[in-house]
Amino acid sequence: MSRGHTPISDRLFVGMQHLLPQHLLSRVMHAVARSRFTPLKNLVVGSFLQLYSINLSEALQPDAYAYESFNAFFTRALKPDVRPVDRAADAVVSPVDGTVSQAGRIEQDMLLQAKGIHYSSSALLGGDEDLARQFDGGSFATLYLAPFNYHRIHMPLSGTLLRARHIPGDLFSVNSATAASVPGLFARNERVACVFDTLAGPMAVVLVGALFVGSISLSWVGEATSGRSHRIRDLPIGDPLIALEKAAELGKFNMGSTVILMFPPGRAQISPWLIAGAAVRVGERIATLTP
Repeated sequence: MSRGHTPISDRLFVGMQHLLPQHLLSRVMHAVARSRFTPLKNLVVGSFLQLYSINLSEALQPDAYAYESFNAFFTRALKPDVRPVDRAADAVVSPVDGTVSQAGRIEQDMLLQAKGIHYSSSALLGGDEDLARQFDGGSFATLYLAPFNYHRIHMPLSGTLLRARHIPGDLFSVNSATAASVPGLFARNERVACVFDTLAGPMAVVLVGALFVGSISLSWVGEATSGRSHRIRDLPIGDPLIALEKAAELGKFNMGSTVILMFPPGRAQISPWLIAGAAVRVGERIATLTP
């Protein structure tokens, strides 16, 4: 969408984000979300429930006010089996509940962000051109989590962790208005890039932070982002290496954001229905491994 056709409200929203102290706001939200002061916690939970329709019947703890903090409520676990997993050996499953932002092919190091806007896969991966070349000509899927979604992230395929990297950056919102207006949005925002060895070869799972999302947790190290570091840093990968089964919990967003999956050429065929705007749920097939 060209700037001339972008609604004024969207331009104001995006312009405001350039002026906001993004990391300071995220640190404030971090403190509020983890407060165990019951009146404050209940006020934030109650306000959130008024803004969004949450299906608490799926939650392991269905009483929203029983959680020790707003963040505990926000990152709540689901009851077993409410997200059936496609266990077929050739099935790549959705790692999250959310909405497809974009999906398609990685061409000449570029991924589609929004209509008319592309960004570099090597930049997304922290400037690692050798790693990015492994995905050139392959496929990708960008999945957006709204505030009302379930916020734990699961493995699309069984895999062994090869690397995990925290890449500092901005904290712009990642909604459709911002994606259509901020060039290289996902390669600008703070993120954690994980690469796993799988049946599809290397699989990248990039967890992108956003406004109020200065905190991303991984299941094997806990909180992986600081919001204060200005240097790319490698995170522990285990000794022996971390191995996770398909649908196992990989991490969680401590507020909503985006997951980007990347596969090498000729290894995973994205499902035809996986187009911008389509809803996805954890465990359902979103791609098929190719022989």
